[in-house]
Amino acid sequence: MNAFPPLRKLAPPLLALVLSGCASFSDDGGFDAVNQAAQQRLNKQTGWSRSEQDVDDVAQRVRAMLAKPLSVDDAVQIALLHNRELQASYSELGIAEADLVQAGRLPNPGFSFGRTHTGDDIKIERSLTFSVMNLLTMPAASRIEARRFRQTKLKLTDAMLRTAAMTRKAYYQSIAATQSVRYQEQVRQAAEVAHELAARMAKQGNFSQLDAAREQAFYLETSAQLTRARTQAVQENESLMRLLGLRKQDGALQLPARLPDLPKNAVTLDNVEQIAMEQRLDVQSARLEVAALQSSLGLTKATRFVNVLDLGYVRNAESSKPAEIGYQAGIEIPLFDWGGARIAKAEAIYMQAVHRLAASAVQAQSEVRSAYAVQQHAYLLARQYQDEVVPLRKRISDEYLLRYNGMLASVFELLADAREQANAVNAAIDAARDYWIADSDLQLALGGPTSVQNQTEGKIHD
Repeated sequence: MNAFPPLRKLAPPLLALVLSGCASFSDDGGFDAVNQAAQQRLNKQTGWSRSEQDVDDVAQRVRAMLAKPLSVDDAVQIALLHNRELQASYSELGIAEADLVQAGRLPNPGFSFGRTHTGDDIKIERSLTFSVMNLLTMPAASRIEARRFRQTKLKLTDAMLRTAAMTRKAYYQSIAATQSVRYQEQVRQAAEVAHELAARMAKQGNFSQLDAAREQAFYLETSAQLTRARTQAVQENESLMRLLGLRKQDGALQLPARLPDLPKNAVTLDNVEQIAMEQRLDVQSARLEVAALQSSLGLTKATRFVNVLDLGYVRNAESSKPAEIGYQAGIEIPLFDWGGARIAKAEAIYMQAVHRLAASAVQAQSEVRSAYAVQQHAYLLARQYQDEVVPLRKRISDEYLLRYNGMLASVFELLADAREQANAVNAAIDAARDYWIADSDLQLALGGPTSVQNQTEGKIHD
């Protein structure tokens, strides 16, 4: 059979059209935007492990960082490279980019072939069809998928920032829990000494049975508190290990013995709500979703009546007869479905996104106000414990020691004061931990780091 003669004339314009519609994948898969956000907002790098070699390289880098005491910056860096949930979410970039590339590629033409015969007469029908409607809507569809691709980048960047914030919180909680165990052990030790001394004195008749029972009850209570503190320390350490993507065989974490010092001054921010609106990626993602759905709604309305339009070239050949050459067109007839349901669905989805955007803005503003207030109060409380409560408890302990040396205070009073001093230090540890957690929450609520000065002063006494 002869080829279709007219196709030779259509070849050049068709070739140009095909080449213009051949969308391709980017080299970075859209990940550079996420990595740039990590560098700008966290001064860290994140990575997308897309091969076994990438996984091995990250594991080697993580082992080198774990070989030394782990700082909070190191913990965040490990999480950004090694957190498995974060790595799994990065694959959404590949899915979104594939949808974008697919939307920018021309639809495949259709070819049909038929052969019939009546006696010795043979009839052959051939047709080549192309969806004109898909071609006409391809630019709009590409723009919609491009917005969704950008939206995916924002969502994953937000997930990356949240992982960093959760890692900071888990880091401080793990240190504080371990530090609390150490002081709780001191409390229990003092209670044990008091209990044993009271029991011996009561046995000799120099101490009442009631007071001895009280010392024993306090010793049992401190033992229970120590057990709870140890349990809490294990849970906080495991939570940090999960965020870092580490297993038991990776070894124990080398964490500092105490929490970092408080900043010299409290962070003061103006217009925290405006900062959140400009920096919060969840709000930006919601805005892009509304824009994408608005375009999608316009496309749905444009194709309400005509959703299918196919054009085709036809060549029919029959024995002993000239070939029949022509074209055919296929169009959907809006007889039963006028597109009203699709329009109503698109409008409902669009309004749903509009309300979600408004809800995201309200929530972001509320979260940043709350986080800023909590952070300010947490700083004041931690500073009060560090500058006033703990030094005061130390002066009281020094006075008790002087009174004991002068035989003006009993050993039980000295032991009771030691317990009170340890309890005050434990409360100071909790206050410092709450400040660093509140600071992490504020950074998350703002969508970026606070401008904290690195100048610090004073320490919680060991």
